[in-house]
Amino acid sequence: MSDTTPPSPGFPPPLPPVPPAAPKKSRTNAIIIGSAATVIAAVVATGIIVGQSGDDDTRPAASGPSLYGSEGTAAAVTDPETATETAYAALTPADFTMELRTTKRQCFGSAGCNVTVEPTLSYVGAYKGIDPDAVYSITYEIRGDQSGPVIETAELSDETSLSYTPSLISTATASKKVSVKITDVVKQGA
Repeated sequence: MSDTTPPSPGFPPPLPPVPPAAPKKSRTNAIIIGSAATVIAAVVATGIIVGQSGDDDTRPAASGPSLYGSEGTAAAVTDPETATETAYAALTPADFTMELRTTKRQCFGSAGCNVTVEPTLSYVGAYKGIDPDAVYSITYEIRGDQSGPVIETAELSDETSLSYTPSLISTATASKKVSVKITDVVKQGA
């Protein structure tokens, strides 16, 4: 008997034809339009926020903690028609830093030095925590004098004006470090 089946081809049969794919729509235009709309909305929103946040002192301040902390912040009165001024929290020594600036030094060999120092004050408390109409007495202690600590007081007015008397201290040696520490802050007339 003879085999009547034809020999199998050396390659697979062809696949049925695939219909051509529909061309893909570009989304570039939609992305550009969406981005432009987002930018315009952001600019408009920023303009509204900036326009409403002017320096209007009659508007009450936001309550709660702020970017600058909650201690020592100014607490605004809620009814601007019945209130005439803002109430400020009491300031503490922690609301300030102080350094000493040496303005004069006269040394006498092994007998030590006479040093004249002046305070340099910086406010580190809450934003708008200082009453611009008040005068604050700031008491500080200078360390490094041969006789012991020297206590002085400076007056802060108009938020930035510091009145003080330069301090003359005597150090044991030219290399003696002089330091300062704020011990008390009192609002005068309070």
